[in-house]
Amino acid sequence: MAGPKRHEVMNWETMTVVQQFVKNQSIATVDLTGGAPELNPEFRRLITLLHDLDVQIIDRCNLTVLEEDGQQDLPEFLARHGIHIVASLPCYLMENVDRQRGNGAFSSSLAALRRLNALGYGVLGSNLLLDLVYNPQQPVLPPAQQQLETDYRRELAQRYGISFSHLRVMTNMPLGRFAERLRADQQLAPYHTLLQLNHCQDNLNKVMCRTLISVNWQGMVYDCDFNQMLGLPIGINRGEEVYLSELMNQDLTGQPIRTGNHCYGCTVGQGSGCGGALA
Repeated sequence: MAGPKRHEVMNWETMTVVQQFVKNQSIATVDLTGGAPELNPEFRRLITLLHDLDVQIIDRCNLTVLEEDGQQDLPEFLARHGIHIVASLPCYLMENVDRQRGNGAFSSSLAALRRLNALGYGVLGSNLLLDLVYNPQQPVLPPAQQQLETDYRRELAQRYGISFSHLRVMTNMPLGRFAERLRADQQLAPYHTLLQLNHCQDNLNKVMCRTLISVNWQGMVYDCDFNQMLGLPIGINRGEEVYLSELMNQDLTGQPIRTGNHCYGCTVGQGSGCGGALA
């Protein structure tokens, strides 16, 4: 919904196109992301519109947004609409999180998680889903998702009394700031090689680009979020820009998907996608 720059914010006109597309195509899930989608001034209006269509709504929440001015009632709003929250928490240890995200980031995240737990999010028996996301910060493959989830569940419960629904483990893609850091450390080529050597052919049937499309703040369509980062439009029109409004009644089943070397990040090992490990 929102990009890194202040002006890169999806407007209401584009949101109504999204809503109409969801309705026309009988879309089951809408996944809202963009750093802090909740800060878009039309976020709650869009949630209400989508909620009326009875679709699953996922909010990729950075947790600390719950501490922002004007967002004090955001957890209650999300709970009232049954929003599925997916939040990044790179570690269950304060020193590791603060080293990556700055002093105080871990404490703010814990405060947000406690507020969500108090509303029923991530609590056993509740239908309010709270998933956490882990991805390694070094040029290595992520550990097995099931085992790491067990560790997270134990440590967060014992240390802080925090509970959650599921842990999603994702491979770090060699893009953006991570790629810049790898390049500065002369690790970019070795990391690409690591991904290629651990490619798993079976994951090709389960990669996320087969079942989703990514829509940017302007309404342009991509095969996945990573292609959006790289400016690679959806492959349906030979790489030319395509807007969601042009696909309103079009069946995308079997249409070509644009690929590149970064795609190994989704097919490596246990696989990786917006829902975590594929295997």
